[in-house]
Amino acid sequence: MAEPKNTSNQRLTQIKDFLTMNKTATTLPWDPDCTKFPSRKELPSIPGAPEEAAWCWGENDYLGRLNLLTPSRVAAAGKEIRTGEIIPVNLPLTTPEAPAFGREPFRHEIKILAENIAYDDIYHLNTQSGAQWDGFRHFAHIPSGSFYNNTKGEDIVGPHPNHKCSIHHWAEHGIAGRGVLLDYRGYAYKKGINYDPYEYYPISFEQLYLCGKDQGIDIRPQAQGGDIRIGDLLFIRSGWVEQYNLKSSEERNALALRPHALGKDDGQRYAGVSQEQRVLDWLHDCYFAAVAGDAPAFEAWPSHEDYHLHEYILALWGMPLGEMLDLERLAAKCRERGRWTFFFSSAPANVPGGVSSHVNGTAVF
Repeated sequence: MAEPKNTSNQRLTQIKDFLTMNKTATTLPWDPDCTKFPSRKELPSIPGAPEEAAWCWGENDYLGRLNLLTPSRVAAAGKEIRTGEIIPVNLPLTTPEAPAFGREPFRHEIKILAENIAYDDIYHLNTQSGAQWDGFRHFAHIPSGSFYNNTKGEDIVGPHPNHKCSIHHWAEHGIAGRGVLLDYRGYAYKKGINYDPYEYYPISFEQLYLCGKDQGIDIRPQAQGGDIRIGDLLFIRSGWVEQYNLKSSEERNALALRPHALGKDDGQRYAGVSQEQRVLDWLHDCYFAAVAGDAPAFEAWPSHEDYHLHEYILALWGMPLGEMLDLERLAAKCRERGRWTFFFSSAPANVPGGVSSHVNGTAVF
């Protein structure tokens, strides 16, 4: 007897889904639905690209690792929502009062349209002054002068700018997925590790691994037997926001105005993720869709290597980089609930030609 048509179609769909779910990214451009991607050491050589570039999503791709936020992964992340509790991770636009690295402070004006009847807002905002996403136009691979996917400075400013790597590409795609928080500051308190978030302090892979273990998370990628899934959104709490809130206005403004110059002697100094090779391998091989922290630079600043994590994360790999997120309430809620994963969404600013964006981010439990 012939098999019913709908049953046959269902089996074909199941076979197709199985093949897709067990597909390895071996040819360019990569399929975002693949379940296995090359390690950092296995990256293919791309003609015209710097060594270790992962410009593998297509010639006109400006999403980078956001391509990993496929419908199936976002739907799976939605299962993290259990209680419906909402935790925003956005600092006020007025925070910090004096931004780091000599950036302009936020200014807010109210425009009177009709007295006692109607008003407008006017914002003067450097998107790098507070809680932010560093876009792919923000930081180049210095030796080659290339931004993500071979975007150049003349694509951003000059007589003939275009929309390569513009932040509006992120806005049109959206950011939503499973968030994973590593509360290194909480772990450090627990273990008696003392450091100043306003000074250079590199957080090593080993420290992050032990932090994750203390939280019940194996921070290795699933491909290596760990708990990190392709497309996860990583958050690391180093304690900078906590310290900012504890200091007086005079103290924190004086620290923000320390002299800034590239190099190891930079007066701007902050705790953050180490630039060591094990960290680079981990950040790459986990295939995070984005990474973020509560510190002004995410990475330990200034870098003591001849490279910056920014070059790898943004320019070479195309991975959104968040800085100065308010992770205080999020860490407290994770600790209260005894779980360190959650649903996370963010709405970057839809600015054609834009470099970066405030975060507009929310965690949901």
